[in-house]
Amino acid sequence: MTPNVWITGGIVLLTFIGIAIGRYPIIKSNRTTIALMGVALLLVTRQVQFNQLPTYIDFDTVILLFSMMIINANLKLAGFFSLASRWLVRWSRSSRSFLAVEILLAGVLSAFFLNDTICLMFAPFLINLMDSMKRNPIPYLIALATAANVGSTATLTGNPQNMIVGIASGISYADFSLALIPVALLGLGVIWLVLVKMFPYDFDRKPLQTLPEQDFGAVQKPFLIKTLLITAGLLVAFLAGAPIALSAFLAASLLLITRRHQPQTVFAEFDWSLLVFFSALFIVSGSLETSGVTARLINVNTLADRINIWNLSLISAGLSNLVSNVPAVLLLKPLVSVLENTHIGWLTLASASTLAGNLTLLGSVANLIVAETASRYRVDLSFWKYTKPGFVITLITLAIDIAWLYLIA
Repeated sequence: MTPNVWITGGIVLLTFIGIAIGRYPIIKSNRTTIALMGVALLLVTRQVQFNQLPTYIDFDTVILLFSMMIINANLKLAGFFSLASRWLVRWSRSSRSFLAVEILLAGVLSAFFLNDTICLMFAPFLINLMDSMKRNPIPYLIALATAANVGSTATLTGNPQNMIVGIASGISYADFSLALIPVALLGLGVIWLVLVKMFPYDFDRKPLQTLPEQDFGAVQKPFLIKTLLITAGLLVAFLAGAPIALSAFLAASLLLITRRHQPQTVFAEFDWSLLVFFSALFIVSGSLETSGVTARLINVNTLADRINIWNLSLISAGLSNLVSNVPAVLLLKPLVSVLENTHIGWLTLASASTLAGNLTLLGSVANLIVAETASRYRVDLSFWKYTKPGFVITLITLAIDIAWLYLIA
């Protein structure tokens, strides 16, 4: 049976709507199960063939994400994130300085260790700390989510969409970082300014009361040293131009050689559903091209002549908030790959889709992680509470990004 553009297009549209909403009505579902249901519908209707599924999946991207999960799990078990939390408390003297250190810490760590991971590690810590200090946790949670997104703009390993761009474009780790680190640093400053202005009562100039003693968790020094040395070696490999996915996989494999932790302890820290979600998304998005939907709806070569940094940024930002940033990047890959200046095109797609994640609470997985963690602690980080500062932060950081990309183009 030859793929039908209308059937394929309808299934993909239904899948992306479900991903954007986060669930389907009536049935119990989430983004991963929705993506898998989309693959199943494509198979049942014979829009894709079962034996061809592996050809749709970008193996390098999945391996890179898998390897970074192993590294992050080892860092957590070794106590690295506990040390980072201790550093955050130690260097804060006022609410404004605490916010500045928090934003810088979340941004820098997200650039190296995935924004979703940083939100998972720090959201419970911040909520407990603010509760013990009798302070409003909302602005600090917004700072965590937005800083994690903005900081992750700086590197190819900062977030999943950057990984996809890195593998598809062939841009080196060093070139990507040199181009976008200024955007990330300026963006982190924007977050501090916006939150201080929008939450003046929470960020007065008064010194913080004595911070309470916190149980940061045990630090396993030998294990931590080993993990940091291997991670530093991986960064050197990235900067030297070594293949990103291969280097990350080899570093992760070295970390699995240990006498301290059972393998299941490391694997228990994984977000396996994210790997499944990615694999299913590759299939769903790839079906658009193989079935001819993309060619039927969009003349990529004609459209490429009209694309520039400005409108590609707006398209990326808008689509990212309609279907989420990872599907948006997958959908726009064919367009960017035929641009005259593909280097700037890939940088624009990566940065705009990432920064757009701060627009609303639904804009990125990192935001949802923070909101869901807050709800478990009975903290109401609602859609509008997040979106008011998120909207302003997104507009300013996107403007900075566009201006910077025009400057270096």
